[in-house]
Amino acid sequence: MENNKSSGDKSSLKPIRCKAAVCRKAGEPLVMEEILVAPPQPHEVRIRIICTALCHSDITFWKLQVPPACFPRILGHEAIGVVESVGENVTEVVVGDTVLPTFMADCGDCVDCKSPKSNLCSRLPFKVSPWMPRYENSSRFTDLNGNTLFHFLNVSSFSEYTVLDVAHVVKIDSSIPPSRACLLSCGVSTGVGAAWKTAQVEQGSTVVIFGLGSIGLAVAEGARLCGASRIIGVDINPTKFEVGQKFGITEFVNSMTCGNKRVSEVINEMTGGGADYCFECVGSSSLVQEAYACCRKGWGKTITLGVDKPGSEICLNSSDVLHNGKTLMGSLFGGLKAKSHIPLLLKRYMSKELELDKFVTHEMKFEDINDAFQLLLDGRCIRCVLWMG
Repeated sequence: MENNKSSGDKSSLKPIRCKAAVCRKAGEPLVMEEILVAPPQPHEVRIRIICTALCHSDITFWKLQVPPACFPRILGHEAIGVVESVGENVTEVVVGDTVLPTFMADCGDCVDCKSPKSNLCSRLPFKVSPWMPRYENSSRFTDLNGNTLFHFLNVSSFSEYTVLDVAHVVKIDSSIPPSRACLLSCGVSTGVGAAWKTAQVEQGSTVVIFGLGSIGLAVAEGARLCGASRIIGVDINPTKFEVGQKFGITEFVNSMTCGNKRVSEVINEMTGGGADYCFECVGSSSLVQEAYACCRKGWGKTITLGVDKPGSEICLNSSDVLHNGKTLMGSLFGGLKAKSHIPLLLKRYMSKELELDKFVTHEMKFEDINDAFQLLLDGRCIRCVLWMG
């Protein structure tokens, strides 16, 4: 790996040569190769990744063969790193700071970022772009033949070094264990935030979670922290109940063994008319409809977090929408504002309220990333953390 000493003269910064796991074709093993990472431009930072975790969204886009898929690409978006160099107009972090990259921007200046009602930055709106947020058609990655490598979700953490817009990094306390802190870069923040900020789950309430993958389990953790009295997990894998109990799941429904009944009918019977809050964490429009069908009339909320196929549509009966007074809403990054809410969650972890340790089931070397992918594909891990170097 070739590095260069950072200095106050930003014009002296040079490209860094390092290892990256490059996705060159959909569904094929990632290729571990050397690449060049360009210096940061104005409003950007270059960071050295300490460790990165696998998220199911990486699997989704690794397999995807239609737009917004594009290749060759450096995937990965849940990580922790150290600032190696900064571009012009960067004042909130300095070289040596420990940071979490986030796929959602938090510029702090636009109307949406200043409002407590939204985490959807309007200056740098979320999109699955292969480019840097402020510089369309611009990548900071090239292979050793000079060919462009595309970015992923504004992060691209499957590389020893990466470049991010400063609106996509959060400075954190360097004493927090990296393998735990990195989980708040995406998955755990998304699930916990969906219960805490988006749904605003109330103490004593009933919660139903469709899909007990890592996001669903994070929703359960968030609902537990909010004081929900019943947390019902729905999944096709019965072994998920034993796992889910560690995260606060109190009851389990195997959607494959409901007989002639829809799973929403079973839930309505169990809850006496529907749950207060339902969360869809799989990425299936039909499950969104089931979740909506079993949230309580009058005040029930259905929150969708799963990533469905491009172009998928949700079909609801207009009379049901009018007559039943329910709420259906999406939640990106759990409704959290990264730069203000991630530090709060880290404090809750350090005070032993938020339990992050139980999410990490495997830790491996970065070079073993394809084995880690297989673990996730087989459903044998919740979160696998990959260590650089």
